[in-house]
Amino acid sequence: MSEVIAIANQKGGVGKTMTSVSLSACLALNNKKVLLLDLDPQGHSTKAFGFYDSTQYPLSMKDVIVSVIEDIPLDREQLILHSNENVDIVPSNISLAGINSKLESAMCRETVLKRFIDTVKDDYDYVIIDTNPSLDNLPINALTASDKVVITVQAEPYAVEGMADLLRSINMVRRNLNHDLKIEGVLITMTNERTNLSKKITHEVRENFGGHIKVFDTTIPRCTKAAESTGIGESIFQYDPKGAATKAYEAFTKEVILNAEKEHKRHKSSYVR
Repeated sequence: MSEVIAIANQKGGVGKTMTSVSLSACLALNNKKVLLLDLDPQGHSTKAFGFYDSTQYPLSMKDVIVSVIEDIPLDREQLILHSNENVDIVPSNISLAGINSKLESAMCRETVLKRFIDTVKDDYDYVIIDTNPSLDNLPINALTASDKVVITVQAEPYAVEGMADLLRSINMVRRNLNHDLKIEGVLITMTNERTNLSKKITHEVRENFGGHIKVFDTTIPRCTKAAESTGIGESIFQYDPKGAATKAYEAFTKEVILNAEKEHKRHKSSYVR
């Protein structure tokens, strides 16, 4: 049974891409079949697996959206890239930047991405969506298409600023477009346990949200090698396999897998009854 997970926050620089790439790579290391959808015109998730030049691939996320809206068949073999880390990728580049105007006039515009994902998800155990930093049509599409959403929050001042807007958007999607959408949890990123400020913010996130939203036990430390890895087209599992951030993302991935297994068992037992 495939699971679709969006990594979301309308703020930039909070670890969405690093989380999307690292979660995808670690799931693949755990023998899961993974498709990563890059929904950001900056294409950082695509570049993180070594596909820097858009001439390396004939089709991208823009073509996906156009094909769904205009009901034009798309060659999946040409679209999906196969990385050296056993993660399949639907790439993105700057051509996606102008797609909002096309989505605005599309029929059922919030379900465009879902209609595509429904055609491919049965081939995968997990579909991970790296969303762009905004609350426009693209992340709304991602939330509509997803089973779960992981919210990344940076352990910096004003980290939770805008969280209320994001949670409102999630609740709006849940009420009107995707009743089954669940918040998988809040992942605190870029922590520095040596500073009191980082500890304070981590504590505040757990205090403010832990009562009604799961906050992952794992936190992701700030790590230079993690930033370096995306620049050379490798996940941190290849570039820095013994690093602190690598171990943290491994623990986070185990939490995600364990949650999925628990839910699968619950569904199975309720079905048997």
